[in-house]
Amino acid sequence: MAEVSAKSFIPESLPGASANIAGQIGLLWELIRAPLIVPLLRIAVYICLAMSIMVFIERLYMGIVIILVKLFWKKPQKRYKWEAMEDDLESGSAAFPMVLVQIPMFNEKEVYKISIGAACNLSWPADRMVIQVLDDSTDLIIKDMVEKECIRWASKGLNIRYQIRETRGGYKAGALKEGLKRDYVKECEYVVIFDADFRPEPDFLRRSIPFLVHNPDIALVQGRWRFVNANECLLTRMQEMSLDYHFKVEQEVGSSTHAFFGFNGTGGVWRIAAINEAGGWKDRTTVEDMDLAVRAGLKGWKFVYLGDLQVKSELPSTFKAFRFQQHRWSCGPGNLFRKMVKEIVKNKKVSLWKKFYVIYSFFFVRKIIAHMFTFFFYCVVLPLTILVPEVEVPKWGAIYIPCIITTLNSVGTPRSFHLLFYWILFENVMSFHRTKATFIGLFEAKRANEWVVTEKLGDALKNKSNTKATPKKLPLFKLGDRILLHELGFAVFLFVCGCYDFLYGKNNYFIYLFLQVITFTIAGFGYVGTIVPSS
Repeated sequence: MAEVSAKSFIPESLPGASANIAGQIGLLWELIRAPLIVPLLRIAVYICLAMSIMVFIERLYMGIVIILVKLFWKKPQKRYKWEAMEDDLESGSAAFPMVLVQIPMFNEKEVYKISIGAACNLSWPADRMVIQVLDDSTDLIIKDMVEKECIRWASKGLNIRYQIRETRGGYKAGALKEGLKRDYVKECEYVVIFDADFRPEPDFLRRSIPFLVHNPDIALVQGRWRFVNANECLLTRMQEMSLDYHFKVEQEVGSSTHAFFGFNGTGGVWRIAAINEAGGWKDRTTVEDMDLAVRAGLKGWKFVYLGDLQVKSELPSTFKAFRFQQHRWSCGPGNLFRKMVKEIVKNKKVSLWKKFYVIYSFFFVRKIIAHMFTFFFYCVVLPLTILVPEVEVPKWGAIYIPCIITTLNSVGTPRSFHLLFYWILFENVMSFHRTKATFIGLFEAKRANEWVVTEKLGDALKNKSNTKATPKKLPLFKLGDRILLHELGFAVFLFVCGCYDFLYGKNNYFIYLFLQVITFTIAGFGYVGTIVPSS
């Protein structure tokens, strides 16, 4: 018996025809299939179904809450005390609190004028506002341009300060922290942060600051992002769909039910006292904004989200910039969860219900499970069940629940409903990057603290297209810049599974698989988003 087993696993001769090798591989596959592959794959299916139920319940819960909020909840102006800031004839501008406006930037050649100009045009008394341009640029030419722009606005009577550092230690968190240490900041009660591509409306402060002035338990007022380049390409339309759901549903639900949500890093006003009480800015993860929000929330501070307080901004329109951004946004929460879960559990200042919400809903389901479920189920487990027909995925798990989740996700951007199917395929592609980044954050691997500033194009492409092109040699094609081998590898894997299902399958999954193959292939060859012409 032992002799038979050994001969079954060890071929008598390795050299031979390719058909013989294929036969040996086939024999080995049949030997391990029933005792090993089938049970493991069945367990994987059960885990994925459990994750799908978790995501489904979370989406359904938020969908029900958002309907109740729209129908019955009072608006923030009525839930909290709010009075418009008016000029006082006797005290003049002294009735207005001192506000610090921070604009962190790094080599923002294309957008620095827009952001500085928008901040300088805020409708707030000039003597009650300090604008702080925190320039970490490494390009000396850009630094000089930004400084001259600050001088130009200062000559118009604006209190604008151009601040630089010797090193970029702590990246954005380090710059914001350094900015708060300046002597003149001691007079300021509130700080509003705008990234370099953000363009607030003039009334932004007049609509947000009253919440902080009249409600001493509120630490943060967050505005909603709107996108000036949403129609630039299909990539920006996909991002708009995801981010609109985040703001219209996730942020609104968190604000209405728990007065807690993640700070979006920009387009929001903080009470400086709350920042200090929470321990200030920390650069231990790539999501310094979420880190501060969680720490402040655990101190008992409340947050308010204003869906009608909109701030224009720019979406990354190149696939490379988008991938770097998504790595940071997925890796950071996983890393923060690892570092803060014990602190959240031990906290005694907030209710048990709020702690459950932060750990389970805010972190575990939305920031971890959602990415892993999408990737493992649609890109790995479901295709493998085609090759192993003994393992079946129930229809409710493969079709019905995913369809309901997708429909609930679409409520944020009704105008893009016709793009919903392609959005699903694209999100499946991106789930690979997000899942990988989440694991890097959870296990604090090599790229856990990688910070790459999201590239903003501003009007660069428009300007280039308007200038007369001069004949020149085409640049050499850089393989590493466009070809993504992981995506192409998944395209091949899904193509094999699709062909097998087309020939032998019963469920017609090959239709989905071939469409997913096309999407992975397009992404693998880099034909996603704006292709920036070489200068």
